[in-house]
Amino acid sequence: MSYSITDASKRQKSIAGFLVITYAVITLIPLVWVFLTGFKSPADSISYPPKVFFSPTMEGYVNLFTTRTRVTPEQLAALPEPEGYAESIVRNRNMVIAGPSKFVERFTNSVIIGFGSTFLSIFLGTLAAYGFSRFKVPLKDDLLFFILSTRMMPPIAVAIPIFLMYRKLGLSDTHLGMILLYTAVNISLAVWLLKGFIDEIPLEYEEAALIDGYTRFQAFYKVVLPQAATGIASTAIFCLIFAWNEYAFAVLLTSGTAQTAPPFIPNIIGVGGLDWPAVAAGVTIFVLPVMIFTIMLRKHLLRGITFGAVRK
Repeated sequence: MSYSITDASKRQKSIAGFLVITYAVITLIPLVWVFLTGFKSPADSISYPPKVFFSPTMEGYVNLFTTRTRVTPEQLAALPEPEGYAESIVRNRNMVIAGPSKFVERFTNSVIIGFGSTFLSIFLGTLAAYGFSRFKVPLKDDLLFFILSTRMMPPIAVAIPIFLMYRKLGLSDTHLGMILLYTAVNISLAVWLLKGFIDEIPLEYEEAALIDGYTRFQAFYKVVLPQAATGIASTAIFCLIFAWNEYAFAVLLTSGTAQTAPPFIPNIIGVGGLDWPAVAAGVTIFVLPVMIFTIMLRKHLLRGITFGAVRK
């Protein structure tokens, strides 16, 4: 029996598997802890030593989706019986529900701005990457470096000019303004990543389509785009993660109408201090869309990372 020098032995596979599992467990511990904190009471969330076993409660989620006000014992006694589970939890803290919180609105803003900027970044980035890959563009290398340099620039360096420009144009605290800003930041990453994927697609495919009577746009749409689907999906994930988690511009340029969840979640204040269960509940809900989006495209992501690594 012959063995290839490139094949790993059983021992090597076992060690590699053990390291991967250990890394995965260590990586997931903070996420699991945040998830569990969302079901703790405020006292359990700040107890020392930290409590691993506790009596679960939905108080954190109730506090996340509602605004509450404290009342006197006399006022509380005069109120009718609580209606629903949420009201019962709030009454136990000598408070009443004053109305819904702004978390749903802020979360919706994150969805609109995050996915909107991702779509626009991928759309423009794909067209630009195709042009750089397939056509003779004057000063191509210089232009590509300039595009990449915009990604290297720290946001704080342009924060004040952008703030003044947006205030002058009326784009402050608007969905359109945030989508355009995140697109401008993400498009450099999209162009560079997608150009690498399109470069790997043989030019002969398009030439054959053109010979068969396709126009340049038809060859791009029916030949290049399906072949570049892996790269598009991978790039979309990275663009969405940036737009979804961005904090600095969101704090500076939004305050109400278009404010996203990242600036809102840390400001969840409870009676007597920061309401950690509500913060943990908000973080848990906040990470779900990106997690679901990544899981849906995980096959494309894995293929995209290794695409072009081995040439035949």
